Amino acid sequence: MTSAIIRQPAIALVDDDFHSARLMLRMLAAHDAPLVDWLGGDPEKAFDSVLKLAALPLTATRLMVLVDLKSSSTASRDFIERLLHACPDLLVVAMAPSLDRDTRNQLLDAGAAAVFERHAELNSYRGEAANIVSYWVRAQQLDAVGT
Repeated sequence: MTSAIIRQPAIALVDDDFHSARLMLRMLAAHDAPLVDWLGGDPEKAFDSVLKLAALPLTATRLMVLVDLKSSSTASRDFIERLLHACPDLLVVAMAPSLDRDTRNQLLDAGAAAVFERHAELNSYRGEAANIVSYWVRAQQLDAVGT
C-alpha cells in the first residue's frame, strides 16, 4: 500500500527555469539550507502546490516561498500578489535581476518580505544563497525550539 503524504518543506522554490532552479537548490544545500522543494517549472502548478503546502498543519518550521519567475518582467510580482491574496500569512521572498529601487519596491509592494539579487557572477550568487538561508533562519518562530 502506498500513501500520498505531502510533506511541508522549509523552503518552496517557485522558479520557471530548470537550470536556475537546479543552481539555486545546489547553492542552498551548500549553505545547509533546510528541506527545499522546487515546485516545477509551471507557475500555475506551483501556485496550486503552494496552496496545498500552506493548508498543511503547522510544523516546527515556518514555510518560506522563494519566487524567481522570469517569463516576464512582472511575473514574480504578479505571482506574489496573487499568492498573498490567497494566503496572506505566507512568508514570501523574491529573487530579482537587480536591486534597483523600482524593481525592489515593486516586489515589496506586492507583498514580498525580502528581495534578493540574482547575480550572474557565481561567488556573488553563492553569497546571496547564504543570505537566503540566513533570512529563513531569522524568520522562524522564536518558540519553535524547546524550552
